[in-house]
Amino acid sequence: MNPLRYIAVEGPIGVGKTTLSQLLSEEFQGRLVLEEAEENPFLPNFYKDAKRYAFQAQVFFLLSRFRQQKDLAQHDLFQSTTISDYIFAKDRIFAQLNLDDEELNLYQSLYQALEPKVPKPDLVIFLQASVDTLRQRIKKRGIAYEKHISGDYIANLCQAYNQFFFEYDETPLLTVNCTEIDIVKKQVDYKNLLREILNMRKAKLDKHYVSISSR
Repeated sequence: MNPLRYIAVEGPIGVGKTTLSQLLSEEFQGRLVLEEAEENPFLPNFYKDAKRYAFQAQVFFLLSRFRQQKDLAQHDLFQSTTISDYIFAKDRIFAQLNLDDEELNLYQSLYQALEPKVPKPDLVIFLQASVDTLRQRIKKRGIAYEKHISGDYIANLCQAYNQFFFEYDETPLLTVNCTEIDIVKKQVDYKNLLREILNMRKAKLDKHYVSISSR
């Protein structure tokens, strides 16, 4: 049996990536790697004026994520389980969504130079949720600069994520529709999701989709 030493959780804003990553790091007594989104100085302005600040925000994220992943690669991933709330490849989703053609060409040159040096997860967990669910969760957590995120942006982001992971084949992938679950308040939801994750290890599947509901 091939153990899951490096698990990455992905999905659009508000879907619960960080929450699940924290729970899994406790479950497996592993190392937790969280994206440093709040350290991006361009992000608040991006949500106010995406066209003007998209490239600055994107390049900051690219270099920040690369620095984290390079540090991760220098550690022995076999010593303990590592849980991350993002994958490096997700950077392309936002670049393609937000950059114009000239900016995207420059970005892709940077990405292609950095990507080969980044470690691949043993499993990626892609969390999906409806646009309405994401808007409710974003509103509930009350981060000031996220108030400027439009419903159209969230819808476009969801579509971009779905397309990206529909074509994704870099690592084993577990796609979870979590619109109707609450892994924090409902223990049964978390346990059901954990069982699916462990089944991926046992079955050694390349791709699996599951819709979980406690109803």
